[in-house]
Amino acid sequence: MKKVSLVIAFGLLIFSSFSQIAEDHSPTVKKVPSVKLKDMNGKSVNTADLFDGPVVFSFWATWCSPCKKELNTIHELYDDWKEETGVTLVAVSIDDEKTKSAVSVYVNGKSWDFEVWMDTNGDFKRAMGVNNVPHTFLVDKEGNIVYSHNNYAPGDEEKLLQEIKKLTGK
Repeated sequence: MKKVSLVIAFGLLIFSSFSQIAEDHSPTVKKVPSVKLKDMNGKSVNTADLFDGPVVFSFWATWCSPCKKELNTIHELYDDWKEETGVTLVAVSIDDEKTKSAVSVYVNGKSWDFEVWMDTNGDFKRAMGVNNVPHTFLVDKEGNIVYSHNNYAPGDEEKLLQEIKKLTGK
């Protein structure tokens, strides 16, 4: 009988320890860090100065096929998204010095009508914890990251739109 009681007591101790661990790891709100980048025209921009409404940061590269599929799909929907929710999209290129010249050629060829910023040194990428692309973040008007998605599959843009609508109440 003592062995059974000890086993039960030990089990409860372990269970309560795991419960406390789970409680202690509650999510914390992460803010967009302030990093200076350049737009495609060479004008300086600050990543923390953009929040009049919801912002989507989409990290991509010219050599990344899923990135281009995602951004081309969003491009087709972007005018409707802006009108309906007021969202701003910023495509953050992580192309380095060797490949950055391909960015403007690609963007102009596709006629993207959203912001494109250059993160050639990877400062913003590191600050946001991006390990691979595509990586998309939704940010509220206070600069809080409220949604994050890595990789791309057709239909992911609909999930992103749902998150934007949830954020804006539209």
